[in-house]
Amino acid sequence: MYICNDTELGLGEAVLAYREEYIVERGFNRFRGDMLGLTPLFLTSTTRIKGLVRLLSIGLRVVCLVEFTVRKALQEQNEKLDGIYAGNPKRATARPTTEMMLRAFVGISLAVVSSGGIDHHSVSPLNAVQSRILALLGSSTAIYQGLALQFMEADTKMGEQ
Repeated sequence: MYICNDTELGLGEAVLAYREEYIVERGFNRFRGDMLGLTPLFLTSTTRIKGLVRLLSIGLRVVCLVEFTVRKALQEQNEKLDGIYAGNPKRATARPTTEMMLRAFVGISLAVVSSGGIDHHSVSPLNAVQSRILALLGSSTAIYQGLALQFMEADTKMGEQ
């Protein structure tokens, strides 16, 4: 049985709209999940409550945008993304979630070594899966590789002041 308060929709349209409801519900479930983590929190100020919900809403939009962008790129290329399933690197999907893709980046680190008053920076190299995800997002790996250089420049500027 399908019940809808939109009297203009026909039965077929109402069924199609209902079938897409999981997309909206999935977003709300992400608020309670590990990524956005809207868990019970004691806030007394309504301003802080509004601020937290707005911040998490922006986070949810970013999560959805990443997922949409990668899925669209995979669909346009008629390809699948592999290497994002733990314990099953050959398994591929055309509909990866943002959470799955972010897990592929676990272990990346920025190392800072100080020697003689000079800081040296190094970032972990990207593997093939990480590079592919960045490419699907329309981002260059050169941006990532330039992070260490940016940190060095920031340290140099701070040292000059």
